[in-house]
Amino acid sequence: MKSIEWKGDHLLLLDQTRLPSNTIYLKITDEFALYDAIQKMQVRGAPAIGMSAAFGLYLAVRSSEIQDPMKFYEEILDRSSYLASARPTAVNLMWALRQLETRAKKEIASGASVKSVKSALLKEALNIQKRDIETCRKIGEYGLSLFKDGMGILTHCNPGSLATAGYGTATAPFYLAKEKGWKKLMVYVDETRPLLQGSRLTAYELQKAGIDITLICDNMAATVMAQGKVQAVIVGTDRIAANGDVANKIGTYNLAILAQYHNIPFYVAAPLSSIDLTTHRGSQIPIEERSGVEITRLGGRLIAPIRVKTYNPAFDVTPSSLVSAIITEEGIIRPKEDGTYNLRGLAAFGL
Repeated sequence: MKSIEWKGDHLLLLDQTRLPSNTIYLKITDEFALYDAIQKMQVRGAPAIGMSAAFGLYLAVRSSEIQDPMKFYEEILDRSSYLASARPTAVNLMWALRQLETRAKKEIASGASVKSVKSALLKEALNIQKRDIETCRKIGEYGLSLFKDGMGILTHCNPGSLATAGYGTATAPFYLAKEKGWKKLMVYVDETRPLLQGSRLTAYELQKAGIDITLICDNMAATVMAQGKVQAVIVGTDRIAANGDVANKIGTYNLAILAQYHNIPFYVAAPLSSIDLTTHRGSQIPIEERSGVEITRLGGRLIAPIRVKTYNPAFDVTPSSLVSAIITEEGIIRPKEDGTYNLRGLAAFGL
């Protein structure tokens, strides 16, 4: 199931807020509709947000009447800044937009016309989507090397195909295990309150793929670990700081603490584009706070007292000391002997 599809003159987005009951696609023709879709989490997952933003930037400037290349570049930067503000935590959003900005700058420097720059922007957006499929499969191959058939593996939120262009990040090893004929792998899926991305999305897509899953409430993780049913935890991420601190869907930090207590490895699967070397530590990552309505209502039904105070951060930060390894498309990154990470050496990959 494709969460994002370019249709020649518009973008189709699978409305993930309607799953699993309804499969509805949104027709996106401008950056304003895309901004709205990102904010409402109709499209979500760091790689998918980045990909959709790349297409959104092209949509934003494709009808521009500006003919001067430098003024056109200023318009690109302005529209890019607007899209980047849709969700502040997911670094892939900014990364994808920078890719298009850089492509436009190179084209203009080579003497290209505005028409040619527009064409180049679309090509770059399509390339980002294509590379994501290849990236996720590589992440899956490295991740699968850490597991054995018969293990129980716990995951959180939706780091799956719905959040990317293909295999997902943390779910990629599960899809590859299925391809290789593994029969006894059990995936435990956190429901992921308050928006239930685990139960609505991860359970939906993995079950649809024929992967053996068991859905649990978020507050059951400790018990499942204590019972010996989980041998590894693997999650995705929206941003990794230079020191290895990881921002991911709220509840991830809880799992990392529980995993350490039960001597269970805690893995983070992410493309290199999720690593932000300009952010030195997790405390510097901006954490999006969402409406309290997401806590006080469930399926439109009020489940809390009227006017109750709420606090609804969408993400938490897991300290690098709790991360056993980071799985990327270029390999598995493990901590140094002192248990810390130094990801600045990855600058060679263009970060």
